[in-house]
Amino acid sequence: MRVRIDEIVFDCEKPLELARFWAALLGGEPTGRSADWAYIDPPEFTRIAFQRVPEGKAVKNRLHLDLLADDIPAATAEAVRLGAEQVGGIVSDTPGSFQVLRDPEGNEFCFVTPA
Repeated sequence: MRVRIDEIVFDCEKPLELARFWAALLGGEPTGRSADWAYIDPPEFTRIAFQRVPEGKAVKNRLHLDLLADDIPAATAEAVRLGAEQVGGIVSDTPGSFQVLRDPEGNEFCFVTPA
């Protein structure tokens, strides 16, 4: 038996606010299903949902999104304008380059460019 990914869910404090941030970054319309649940359907990707949880984020994510970016500095500037926080600088190595950021609730994600 095989299964497939239906959606990726972020635990968060403010589901619709976080959906708006990610929709501005990835595309899709932020949709609030209830006060505790919102989602987006980014073009060419699976649904990303945001579920209210009572506890705050306390440690580094165990899972994060790597987003391809043709221009990491420009993508970073836009994400910061939308409410993200840049973490350190661009790291470059043999496979390519990446920039770590945090969304408005502190969830880490990276912009990446292959070498």
